[in-house]
Amino acid sequence: MDVSTIAATSTSLHMAQAQQEASVSVLKKAMSAQETQSAALIQTMQASNHQLDVLA
Repeated sequence: MDVSTIAATSTSLHMAQAQQEASVSVLKKAMSAQETQSAALIQTMQASNHQLDVLA
């Protein structure tokens, strides 16, 4: 392997790693947003359940 091939391979590997890190970061943000939405939905459902208990 010559120096230019090694450099090109190294650059490709670093670019792939950067893309993977970016994808993981976006996924973590999406999971965090989903967790927040789920918590809000659970609170809404619990509040509705208490209202139904009072009406019954």
